[in-house]
Amino acid sequence: MDNDDEAGRNDGARRHKEKMARRKAVQDAEVASKTIEKGLLIVNTGPGKGKSTAAFGLALRMLGHGRRVGVVQFIKGAWSTGEQKALQRFDDLVTWRSMGEGFTWETQDRDRDVAAAARAWETACAMMDDPANSLVILDELNIALRYDYLDLAAVVARLQARRPDLHVVVTGRNAKPEMLAAADLVTEMGAVKHHFAAGVKAQQGVEF
Repeated sequence: MDNDDEAGRNDGARRHKEKMARRKAVQDAEVASKTIEKGLLIVNTGPGKGKSTAAFGLALRMLGHGRRVGVVQFIKGAWSTGEQKALQRFDDLVTWRSMGEGFTWETQDRDRDVAAAARAWETACAMMDDPANSLVILDELNIALRYDYLDLAAVVARLQARRPDLHVVVTGRNAKPEMLAAADLVTEMGAVKHHFAAGVKAQQGVEF
């Protein structure tokens, strides 16, 4: 190693350190400027896989802090899933209600679907009113709204009127514009590539 090489490396390390110090100062100032603390309305939508998965990951994070979580599933009914089995092990912190009648192409009965959605929404409202809950997940509520099983304006108004410290996650593709407008955080899952297209079936631990 000659002196020029060593000097070059030292100079590069110095420039990198200075650059990161400037970046840290900007980042610290940005973080310090955020002073609002509030319950969030989070919407996970889009045609890609991962909307409910992300919501249950957030539930796990809440549980790690010892905070209570409520889950209402608007479409899935008796279908047993890994996330349900896992989260229900925290029976002192998780309330889980699968209240759907299955997918619309399975029930083929609109009145039945509407009635199930109404019962699920009533349960969701009770969970949101429970001061013990820090997070309420309304899984596939967007699908119930897409098919007009519930009154969109009433649902959005009720979500906006939730208590100030409550976080709510709404999942499901085709979220209505009114839901997106009301949300604090919207994530759209894109469908770039899916193994179903290659003939791979739903698998335990991946899809359910």
